[in-house]
Amino acid sequence: MNGFLNTLVDIFREPSVIIGLIALLGLVLQRKSASDTLKGTIKAFVGFLVLAAGAGVVSGALTPFGDMFQHAFNVQGVVPNNEAIVGTVLTDFGTQAALIFFFGMVVNVLLARFTRLKYIYMSGHVALYLAAMTAVILMANGFESWEAVLWGSLAQGIVTTVSPALVQPFMRKVTKQENVALGHTGNVGIATSGWVAKLTKGDATKSTEDLKIPSGLGFLRDTTVVIALSMGVIYLLVTLIAGPGYVESELSGGQWFVIWAIMQAGMFAAGVTIILAGVRVVLAEIIPAFKGISQKLVPNAKPALDVPIVFTFAPNAVLIGFLASFAAGLIGMGVLAAVGGTIIIPGIVAHFMTGGASGVIGNAVGGRRGAVLGSIANGLLITFLPLLILPRLGDVGLANSTFSDADFGVAGFLVGNAANWGHVAVIVLVLGSLVGVLVGSALVDRREKRNNQSEDAGNDAAPEQETQPVS
Repeated sequence: MNGFLNTLVDIFREPSVIIGLIALLGLVLQRKSASDTLKGTIKAFVGFLVLAAGAGVVSGALTPFGDMFQHAFNVQGVVPNNEAIVGTVLTDFGTQAALIFFFGMVVNVLLARFTRLKYIYMSGHVALYLAAMTAVILMANGFESWEAVLWGSLAQGIVTTVSPALVQPFMRKVTKQENVALGHTGNVGIATSGWVAKLTKGDATKSTEDLKIPSGLGFLRDTTVVIALSMGVIYLLVTLIAGPGYVESELSGGQWFVIWAIMQAGMFAAGVTIILAGVRVVLAEIIPAFKGISQKLVPNAKPALDVPIVFTFAPNAVLIGFLASFAAGLIGMGVLAAVGGTIIIPGIVAHFMTGGASGVIGNAVGGRRGAVLGSIANGLLITFLPLLILPRLGDVGLANSTFSDADFGVAGFLVGNAANWGHVAVIVLVLGSLVGVLVGSALVDRREKRNNQSEDAGNDAAPEQETQPVS
């Protein structure tokens, strides 16, 4: 049994494999030729690997920056890092997490099939992290394994179905279409960016991508150049504060600190460029292939893909969003230090991924003001929300790391507090949420049918009015 579970986890924790399988299934359902099916499947698979490779390069450049930042400003506290805490969780609760992960995907597909929320969550790695958090919360609060799997799977399926729906109204403004959604555990923060941009009434016509640059600075119109220069300045400043001795002895392996900082900034820019190339390949292959699934299995289904999928639409907003979100994280850290609470140290990767996406969403809704203010809202959320789930993680919560993204904070807070009240509270929360999704979907369907009937009746009456004699 454990071998089978391990195989499932190995398959479905890899987003590239999921993308490839989805492309294969969609092309087969469309009865494409063997040649087209093979080509589309491999290109979708490899395209996502390109995207993942770029994300890995970015993460590799940001990790030593986080260490350097802690040393430079002498800050100790909890670092939100999904990979770090998931490794700890899976050691103790791997079986429960794997089952929640698998059956949660089944619930997601069923809800997409039978409700209006037609989102298939395809970011397998963050879905696994969400399952791990759910498993540890339920098991740490006295649930038996079968109970944790049952209620955890339902909760997982609901979250992965509803989460893309929160961002979709804003995704339409970004992509100008309906055939792709955002699937990430930062969706609550990213959607908040859109709401803040809307409330602050930014001008969407004043886009970050239309920033006027003097002719002498025309090279700044190139996204890669802008990112490399901006990050170069940031790396050099923090390197100088941390001290050349620390950098050369602990981080650079003896390499001159200036060259090391420049290389890290260049690697960051290279990673972003690779991500953008991978996104283009994935979108070009997965959207047409997904039509087969939409037509045959889940009518009108939309693939919910990872956050880099939006980066190509507003590259300047990605950088602005990252910097604004990170600045908000620093402010939040200062507030926590001032009040004597647990200090949440800004997680660089989380602020780049969700802050960058928040910048794109905020820009689409409210232009430059929306990009900045929306990303600040995201940065504050992913600074304070992790505090809500720390007490519910049992012994795992004693580690110096926690889950980073906003969806973890919201879902973990709800499930964790319900679990603290007792088993019945968790059951009521999960079943109540499920009923809410089903009933809400049914009510919207009924309202649309009523509106369509009214429009049809109006259209039928119009010709009769036209035939009336004019007095």
